[in-house]
Amino acid sequence: MGTLNETHDPALRSWVASANAADTDFPIQNLPLAVFRRRGSHEAFRGGVAIGTQIVDLAAAVARGAFDGAAARAAQAAAGDSLNALMALGPAAWSALRLSLSRALREGAAAQPLLESCLVPQADADYTLPARIGDYTDFYTGIHHATTVGKLFRPDNPLLPNYKWVPIGYHGRSSSIVVSGTPVRRPLGQTKAAAETPQFGASQRLDYELELGFLIGTGNALGEPIAIEDAEAHLFGVALFNDWSARDIQPWEYQPLGPFLSKNFGSTLAPWVVTMEALAPFRAPLVRPAGDPQPLPYLDGRDDRARGALDITLDVWLQTAQMREAGQGAVRLTRGNAGEAAYWTPAQLVAHHTVGGCNLQPGDLFGSGTLSGPGADQAGSLLELTQGGQRPITLPNGETRSFLADGDTLILRGSCERAGARRIGFGPCTGTVLPARAPRS
Repeated sequence: MGTLNETHDPALRSWVASANAADTDFPIQNLPLAVFRRRGSHEAFRGGVAIGTQIVDLAAAVARGAFDGAAARAAQAAAGDSLNALMALGPAAWSALRLSLSRALREGAAAQPLLESCLVPQADADYTLPARIGDYTDFYTGIHHATTVGKLFRPDNPLLPNYKWVPIGYHGRSSSIVVSGTPVRRPLGQTKAAAETPQFGASQRLDYELELGFLIGTGNALGEPIAIEDAEAHLFGVALFNDWSARDIQPWEYQPLGPFLSKNFGSTLAPWVVTMEALAPFRAPLVRPAGDPQPLPYLDGRDDRARGALDITLDVWLQTAQMREAGQGAVRLTRGNAGEAAYWTPAQLVAHHTVGGCNLQPGDLFGSGTLSGPGADQAGSLLELTQGGQRPITLPNGETRSFLADGDTLILRGSCERAGARRIGFGPCTGTVLPARAPRS
């Protein structure tokens, strides 16, 4: 599990002036990675590192000899069209690259003249997914979400008895995971109301799900579990994740095997991956409520108990088409905290996923599941916020929403802030709803 080092020093400042702004997501203490190219160009996608409003073009920096030793090998691995090669190198390589960049980007660094020519404004960049995602698993770690949704559908038994013993998850599809900014089309599917025969058409109860995406670094061999004590070494980093959901399609299809068309039409991943090392100042204890069972031994690690949770503030914002046309900005719907919302830690997800022998690979993605807090203003979905659509919310411009409308843009934001540490953020995760395709007769 990552420990504090010189890269976390809150006093560090960068020669990139925008990185020193108090409200920036990307100070020198963060240094997240993405895959980008200049907007509108036919350039090859390549790895980059955020610093203030700029991106360090790693391919350009490697070509100019900005790194040496282990950092040079890591930068070369990150300079391609995905971060998978870097992810496969492991924590020592990731840390070497981070340290080298931190030292090169500090005020007074001798590398300033070299790296200045490698900067690309983020405003001029297009992004693709940070990794080739071979496998995607969606977990259900948000206990408040699970309880609230359970009450809507099972008032007498909202939380199933296995929830507090086993990290619940299912294998999803990776083909329709898209990078932030990519529109998401309203899905078609079957719905079942009171009539005997189901209906086919566009979902009328389209929703978002506020999640974190955990990207796997080094994998494991088939049949070889990852112990809880080693699990964090296999986690590369974290990005914001919106796992869109069609709430009216799901109830009809999810039994007996789980959600299908209600989930597979699209999921949105933010481009910037904040490394586990960058999150070291923002870890928190895993605290179970009094009377809850303690994890089984394979899910119970001393370090994980002490620092396994993530203290990340999560915001959900909405901008409707009408607001956009009127020049009005997005409005915040909710604010919560991942550490308060999640019942299981990222390390526990890795340990459980592999305990039966499943092999993980660099770039695999875990969704945390919807991260809702205990309060109504901390809901991670409209399903909870509107009590299943029974209590529509009224926006400042007078519009109401039970679920998402065509043209709505949903924005997720995340940040970490703690005394004695520099605030860092995750950048936005955005998606706009497009109308459904006309169903074929």
